[in-house]
Amino acid sequence: MKTSKSFFILAASTGVALGQFCEHQWEGSFADHKVNGVPYLQARQDVPAPPLEIQPLIVNGPSSNRIDLIFFGDGYTEDEKDKFFADALFLAANLTDGQTYASVLPLMNFWAGFSSSAESGIGVGGQPLDTVYGLYRDGTELRGVYYDKPEVARAACQSTDACDFPILLGNDPLYGGLGGTFTTVTVSPINGPAVLRHELGHSIIGVGEEYDGGQVYRGVNSAQSTDSVPWELWYTEPATEPKIQRSNMPIQAYPWTLLNATQSWSQTFVSTGTYASYLLQFSVSGMTASTDLRAEIDGKDVGWAIKPEVGVDRYIYNMKMDKGLAPGEHEVKFSLLNEAIEGSAQLCNLEVMEYGEEFDLELGYHGLYPTFSDINETTYRPTNNMCLMRDIYTANFCNACMEGLWLSLLGPLSFIDNITQVALPDGSINATVHLISLAQSRQVPTPHEEAYTILWYCTDENVVLEDWTNSTSAIIPQGVTEFGVEVKFWTEQVRVDNAGILAEKQRSSVAR
Repeated sequence: MKTSKSFFILAASTGVALGQFCEHQWEGSFADHKVNGVPYLQARQDVPAPPLEIQPLIVNGPSSNRIDLIFFGDGYTEDEKDKFFADALFLAANLTDGQTYASVLPLMNFWAGFSSSAESGIGVGGQPLDTVYGLYRDGTELRGVYYDKPEVARAACQSTDACDFPILLGNDPLYGGLGGTFTTVTVSPINGPAVLRHELGHSIIGVGEEYDGGQVYRGVNSAQSTDSVPWELWYTEPATEPKIQRSNMPIQAYPWTLLNATQSWSQTFVSTGTYASYLLQFSVSGMTASTDLRAEIDGKDVGWAIKPEVGVDRYIYNMKMDKGLAPGEHEVKFSLLNEAIEGSAQLCNLEVMEYGEEFDLELGYHGLYPTFSDINETTYRPTNNMCLMRDIYTANFCNACMEGLWLSLLGPLSFIDNITQVALPDGSINATVHLISLAQSRQVPTPHEEAYTILWYCTDENVVLEDWTNSTSAIIPQGVTEFGVEVKFWTEQVRVDNAGILAEKQRSSVAR
């Protein structure tokens, strides 16, 4: 039986190197998610729920034994109802169609709940529109999306049994979102799925960030020192670990500044000159063509080109340089070349990462990679850029986060949906266990190895019914009054199960 879950926020950052704001901000008065010790979503209130029209998107089983994620639409008028349901289905399918949450999909249901808003879209400049949940941006920059009416969102969640993780979907085509009690996201074609899978990683797995410049680094993807590493069993080369991958972040900034064609934005930084290569990462919005912007390091064009399908939306670009920086001072500069887009073209964030010659850049390599916080404290993550908790355009989790996802989702669930019995003419019983569709019960194959082990026994004498081992059905002999079934699940995506979540035993009385 599914139990109530606690909801929490982990995505929060404030100023790094230059004192500007980072990617996401703390959720203020709702950060602790409790009201008089009761989880926020479970606290009772007198606020009525908005009228909801709920449609199933992806349903894999009863809500009583699945994790339910539900999209609540905000900024969709009555005329945009069909658009909302299509937008919600687009996001749910993107997350689960062969990537990210595909292997755990049998544990999850996705729903969409429509409530009509008086105005279309979401607010900007800290001012929500007349919408159901009051979604808005703090300014005009494309980053966090906040909600003004959490009590209405809570009432909506409490009005249905299909709400374990509520997602407030804003009717807006550009980058934005936030993790927390209510995950917020927009329907940006490029960034919507990317932001959503990242924020749900916080909410479901309970992990912190992996990108640099944040504040919260904890969970199965974070090590505070080399002495205690949660993913030791996932090391690619365990015999050589712990081995810190040598890297350095000489500059990180979140200017959130509108660019103009008369004056470039620039900042200097210092390199020790002891690294073999480096990366310039930055994000911009409001661009229309590759000729709109020139990005430079020490006066040399780094070769930026726009990602055409992004349009004017925000996008994070990575410019890898195969040689190191010389020792001393350097300058990073961004120049707007298209005067026509002044007032919309924006430099959002940037950082430079330097890599030692021995730094392992292999995508799937699991080791010890330094992460630098907003106050330049160092923790460690499992991979370089493999995990979507660091790079939102990566579609998958690292092995440590994936293991955490399995255990977090399975924790409140039962492998057994129900057990049915059919009386046979000779007085025996044909008992059948109905399992969540994993392993040999999957309807859609997975590339990962996994298996169910099933053991039947008579509890009267605790006799194992060996003829029915690993079968979903068993014949319970006449005269037996009670029987049991033990189910164990194994997946190559889980190597440590200290809580015993992957095994379960149920007893049933024979129904005569």
